[in-house]
Amino acid sequence: MSSSDTRSDPPAGSAPGQDALGQNLSDQGAAAPARPAARQGELALFAPPAAADEMLAPARMINEWVYCPRLAVLEWGRGEWAGNADTAAGRRAHKATETGAAPALPEPDALPDDRALKTRRLLLASERLGLTAELDVIEADDGRVVPVDIKTGKRPHVAEGAYLPERVQVCVQALLLREAGYTCEEAALWFADSRERVRVELTDELIATALGAASDLRLTVAAGRLPPPLDHSQKCVRCSLLPICLPDEVNWFRKGAIARTPPPAATPALPLYVQTPGARVTKKDFTLVVQVEGEADRAVALDEVSELVLAGPVSLTTPAVHELLRRDVPVAWMSSGFWYLGSTGGQGPRSATVRTAQYALAADEPRRLAFARELVAAKIRNSRTILRRNWRGEDGERGPLLDRLALLADRTARAETAAALLGLEGEAAALYFRALPKLFTDAVAALPAFAFERRNRRPPADPVNACLSLIYAVLTRTFSSAISVAGLDPWKGVYHAERPGRPALALDLIEPFRPVLADSAVLMALNNGELAPDDFVSAAGGCNLKPKARRALIAAYERRLDQETTHPAFGYQVSMRRLIQIQARLFARFVCGEIPRYPHYVPR
Repeated sequence: MSSSDTRSDPPAGSAPGQDALGQNLSDQGAAAPARPAARQGELALFAPPAAADEMLAPARMINEWVYCPRLAVLEWGRGEWAGNADTAAGRRAHKATETGAAPALPEPDALPDDRALKTRRLLLASERLGLTAELDVIEADDGRVVPVDIKTGKRPHVAEGAYLPERVQVCVQALLLREAGYTCEEAALWFADSRERVRVELTDELIATALGAASDLRLTVAAGRLPPPLDHSQKCVRCSLLPICLPDEVNWFRKGAIARTPPPAATPALPLYVQTPGARVTKKDFTLVVQVEGEADRAVALDEVSELVLAGPVSLTTPAVHELLRRDVPVAWMSSGFWYLGSTGGQGPRSATVRTAQYALAADEPRRLAFARELVAAKIRNSRTILRRNWRGEDGERGPLLDRLALLADRTARAETAAALLGLEGEAAALYFRALPKLFTDAVAALPAFAFERRNRRPPADPVNACLSLIYAVLTRTFSSAISVAGLDPWKGVYHAERPGRPALALDLIEPFRPVLADSAVLMALNNGELAPDDFVSAAGGCNLKPKARRALIAAYERRLDQETTHPAFGYQVSMRRLIQIQARLFARFVCGEIPRYPHYVPR
């Protein structure tokens, strides 16, 4: 990551003659930095030395704190991570320092005076400073050492030779070398693309900024605070965490305006479904290979797979599991009937911060009820929207039905208990499903096999109900994956009751999407003639889709996910697939208290 500007208010330094922790710096070859006076009402304090069980702040995170405090806390304090082309280029540049053998760095009193020495990949840490760093290159000559940090891109043409975040990072490395007893009077940056070296002078001001930034970061993470997002900053455009941070969306609640297009998806990859009984999924090089007896192997590039969905008796090899875990690609396990069983991998940030806030919300009855009211209202309004948009029945029947649904949606705001909400939701669902056949084309309505009277399940008794059950299960899987990646617990709901094996939070968040996404996909498949009466099999009072029909219906669902919609709150165009990811992230921001309410998806 490269920066284009610096913080306007760099962190303060320490008192004359001492470092940030009050330790004398006179033996480090540099004058001690002065810490500017605190503003009125503030007490200028640094973080104390790290305790034995406390995380040490990496030098790279100090870089990111100076660049964007929110980015540093999301990555280091919350365990969030997403790669992009810039981070991949950075990994390649640093990988070059790992090739070949390099001599170990001698102890400070054993450095040779008669020859130069260069070593690579040195890990240093200091509990006193609360810092750690992995140094790319260390050069030693005449009893002195110089850390060299490798950067991608070209050297920026600025007076200091490099931007402040990069200089702060290599300054931290130099301070750690001093802490280890080495004499370090300067540092350097190597820009790989332009192949230029920039000398970094370890001034009092730079040291003060580095130590102050390290202290600010450690104190912020210890307090559990997440800094606010940057406002209309060009830094956000190429940030790999843009789809996670959602700076414009969070700022919308403060300003009510979005200036940019929606954040890009974390990955352009798509789910891979495997449902053939006996199929085997293996890994070969950079691909997943689907093997089915009697058929040619099919290979799919790993970079093109956002999620692996296995339905029924399908096996997955251990090397494939390991690679998917390394890439943080979730594996969704489904029954042959596409009931969601659970997931492997893709568990999102390695932090319990969001889940802790989620559990607190679930224990707060007033907040639960307030959320549930808006949730049920959104579902009813979206049911009404689908009927209004796709109505094919008599015009005289439509108006009273839409008015009744609008009245039920308004009544949710006055519901005093969850039981009352369930009653309103049930009444609206009965009206909606009773009218669903009015959305069929004449060709579909004329087929007795597609007759539909009411919603039923466990098992579904007819083809239309079988289609709805399948797509609801797939929608639940889609949301379970999205909310897990956002750091939420899919099993802990707010509105739906908890039961073993039931992803209650996923069932919560899919409610407004059932009509506009799931039901819409079923209507599209039926009305387009993609499903026929002989695509279903009935037995023991239940109905199910044949494998070919399942593939056709899931394909219709995936096409619906790729269709764009206008976000009703933010006003930008976004695919339904990306919308689900945005909504999951926004719910995480809501439970953490960063935004005052969760903006339900309610299209016009």
